[in-house]
Amino acid sequence: MITKTVQSVTEALQDVKDGSTLMLGGFGLCGIPENAISQLVKLGVKGLTCISNNAGVDDFGLGLLLQKKQIKKMISSYVGENDEFERQMLSGELDVELIPQGTLAERCRAAQAGFPAIYTPAGYGTEVAEGKETREFDGKMYVLEHAFKADFAFVKAWKGDAAGNLIFKGTARNFNPVMCGAAKITVAEVEELVAVGTLDPNQIHVPGIFVQRIFQGVGYEKRIEQRTVR
Repeated sequence: MITKTVQSVTEALQDVKDGSTLMLGGFGLCGIPENAISQLVKLGVKGLTCISNNAGVDDFGLGLLLQKKQIKKMISSYVGENDEFERQMLSGELDVELIPQGTLAERCRAAQAGFPAIYTPAGYGTEVAEGKETREFDGKMYVLEHAFKADFAFVKAWKGDAAGNLIFKGTARNFNPVMCGAAKITVAEVEELVAVGTLDPNQIHVPGIFVQRIFQGVGYEKRIEQRTVR
């Protein structure tokens, strides 16, 4: 029986090096790989390029890596909740590439599927398209966007089994699934790790073929980015 289980986050991230390009799943603070991010802080790896929908907040998520100045470049869609991110970007310490959210997702999905690039109408006629190939299809203009190339994808799932099959919950499904298999190595941390054959095959969102390592996560905070009450 194939098992992709590793015993800890330490083992899962043992070969992450300075200058790596990382994909990190999650939407806001929902479904982010908390254990992997904490381990990256402990490892002290520098010069990272991080591909993520957002950049966390000042004291949580990718904000922890920004505090330690471990990130060289952020490729993101939404970064409005992080004062340290703003400071580093405006000072020139941090290279930032802002991408329309759908384009970010599809560039991940293209990498997952083995496609080198996609055409998208998003950004045509704006500075997003500057220096990029454009082409007309059926009377509408599109911009060529290349698939991402990443060394590691770190994702967080609700449940997973030893073969790497994953089930996500709620908003965590926004970016985690498309990052699985989109990097050379995909590492999944899960709230509940079960034996192969336990999960209902009809409920699996990502098959284990897209995952190289899986481990049982611990100590999830699951913070709320902006709490609103009536």
